[in-house]
Amino acid sequence: MKAIIPAAGLGTRLRPLTYTRPKPVLRVAGQPIIAHAIHTLVHAGITDIGVVVSDITRAEIQHAVEHLSGVRITLINQHEQLGLGHAVLTARNWVAQDDFCVYLGDNLFEHGAAPFVQAFQQDRPAALIALVEVADPTAFGVAQLDGTRITRLVEKPKDPPSNLAVAGLYCFTPEIFRMLEGMPPSARGEYEITDGIQRLIDAGLTVQGQAVQGWWKDTGRPADLLDANRLLLERLEGDIQGEVSESRLTGRVVVPASTRVIRSKIVGPVMLGEGVLIEDAYIGPFTSIGANSVVRGAEVEHSVIDEGACIENVSKRLQDCLIGVRAQVRGGRTVPRTHKLTISDASLVELA
Repeated sequence: MKAIIPAAGLGTRLRPLTYTRPKPVLRVAGQPIIAHAIHTLVHAGITDIGVVVSDITRAEIQHAVEHLSGVRITLINQHEQLGLGHAVLTARNWVAQDDFCVYLGDNLFEHGAAPFVQAFQQDRPAALIALVEVADPTAFGVAQLDGTRITRLVEKPKDPPSNLAVAGLYCFTPEIFRMLEGMPPSARGEYEITDGIQRLIDAGLTVQGQAVQGWWKDTGRPADLLDANRLLLERLEGDIQGEVSESRLTGRVVVPASTRVIRSKIVGPVMLGEGVLIEDAYIGPFTSIGANSVVRGAEVEHSVIDEGACIENVSKRLQDCLIGVRAQVRGGRTVPRTHKLTISDASLVELA
């Protein structure tokens, strides 16, 4: 099988983080989101992966995936973003006559793609769709089932036929391309993959649903990134190789050989990147800190700090934070007590 990862969108719900970078390259647990997606596909036995990119996202996506080993990655240009069905159709020539998986690169599954790929290869229906129970089905594509067979699929329905939402993983035979070709756009002007799947159902072909076991995370909003980071760090295995002096480390902590921890306390799970400096600081659980960052005279927990960031002399603990590449957070003022802020469009600042 092959796999398609759609990565042409701008991720507007994650602004301001996505003003400068596409959503799939944002990091959780030390790696870009798209790298986690690729690793789970490789684990499922799929090593030929096409990433659908736009003119805007291409360079950043290429940089994020070019160092990954054990996989053949092809970038596929989608010059207009007209929905997931359109993204899949854009990859038609690359897929050719192979079966394939569509994995939304901003989704994470506790047990990865393997259970769905294996079930599809065993039964080889026209399509197999990952399904998950949700509290508010109106925000998703929703499936109605007869046993394991999907009998109806509706995109973002006002009156959902069930609470089974379509998660971000689909397995297809090439038959789906015939259904997508010539299909009209939906009311919101996009070519919905759910409409293409419904056409498979209407043609009498078998479309199976398979429930997600374990946790599932759609990293569409800032709070979701923090939660995904937490879930992935739950699996962390400690590995201390770098310099640790006059410090106390408890729990599972990763300290690479080029990283230094000086006069600090770290409570895991915590992942530090290469070349990080932690000095006179406290790093609390569920924190990942990107390469070449500095945390000095500050306290941070349950946060994602990206590469090259600098946090210095901050008197209050930073918690539930997403700090971007080369961002700086600095304190040190005593009197007068003021806040000096440089804030990008659509940012959120909470002063507690």
